Amino acid sequence: MAEPTVPGPLVGIRVVEFAGVGPGPFCAMLLADMGADVITLDRAVPSNLGIPKEPRFNPITRSRRSIALDLKTEEGRATALAFIAKADALIEGHRPGVMERLGLSPEICHAINPALVYGRMTGWGQEGPLADSVGHDLNYLAMTGALALMGPPEKPAIPLNLIGDYGGGGVYLALGLLAAIIEARRSGKGQVVDAAMIDGILSLMTAQFGFLESRRWSPVRGSNFLDGGAPWYNVYETADGAHVSVAAIEPKFYCELVAGMGLEASDLPEQMDQAAWPSVRERFAAVFRSRTRDAWVQVMAEREACFAPVLSPAEAARHPHMVARGSHRPVAGVLQPVPAPRFSRTPSTVQGDPPRVGDHDADILADWGVALPAPSLATISGASA
Repeated sequence: MAEPTVPGPLVGIRVVEFAGVGPGPFCAMLLADMGADVITLDRAVPSNLGIPKEPRFNPITRSRRSIALDLKTEEGRATALAFIAKADALIEGHRPGVMERLGLSPEICHAINPALVYGRMTGWGQEGPLADSVGHDLNYLAMTGALALMGPPEKPAIPLNLIGDYGGGGVYLALGLLAAIIEARRSGKGQVVDAAMIDGILSLMTAQFGFLESRRWSPVRGSNFLDGGAPWYNVYETADGAHVSVAAIEPKFYCELVAGMGLEASDLPEQMDQAAWPSVRERFAAVFRSRTRDAWVQVMAEREACFAPVLSPAEAARHPHMVARGSHRPVAGVLQPVPAPRFSRTPSTVQGDPPRVGDHDADILADWGVALPAPSLATISGASA
């Protein structure tokens, strides 16, 4: 008999999130989907990113509750500190020095909660010549060297904001917070987790640094085996203007690919002959333009060719594989991906709809045992406005 499931592996973990944009909220979503009780201390007047959104169209704010606080008032800061005193972790994404000016520095927070894990999410980090500079995902990709490696020779390609904000930012912050929480439960001591997006991006590039140092990777963009240079690791247009992807790196998969295309490997240059890649790419392109995308799907269906059609997000959600795995679900009427990764015994789940600012003021105060009016800042471990 299977063990009964429990809602999420992080049940019992309490996290205070200072409202922000991008990687901080994404980190908070990951933790909240896994069952952590994440409360968002929202601005009474939301910041202006220039892209207005209804809450339901901002899925990365799902699974947690919102309380509106004015952190520029003594009462608001004192209330924030009352929550921090009961938290396992904190997430903030301000520029360096902002939390200090608000009277919410790591030193003040650790004075009232020595085991607190204080998570700081920035682009450039807490120190260095650029620490106080503004920036967004694309700027961090540019400065780390990652952007220079992506796209065709003409100019770098923009990979959405998946690598800096979410991969190198939010995911690394979540990993750091969880590691520090585990350590704090052993030592009783908290610490600061400095999650700079430039650090996360560079960490993601570890293998590429090895390629570059070994001279196996050319600095000429679009000429290498993972950047569109190789004919067998590429995207091709089909007869109907759609596209397919091929990633047949291993020789056995390459042979399957060319056979499915109606070619003979023996009639082509050796797979790793880089000098021949441009001509082979042209030949592959002509072959793939001879049929529609869906026709190629049928041709390659039974072959181990590392082939896949390029689907739109809507098409991906309807694909039988995604449907079988339940990879998407509507939340507040908006289709979105389900939580990842998946746990066998304590599954993650979407804990609730994206909230409006201040939706849960009373509930949060009651659940966390914080009473209003909050005590003056002067009474909390020497904090000052």
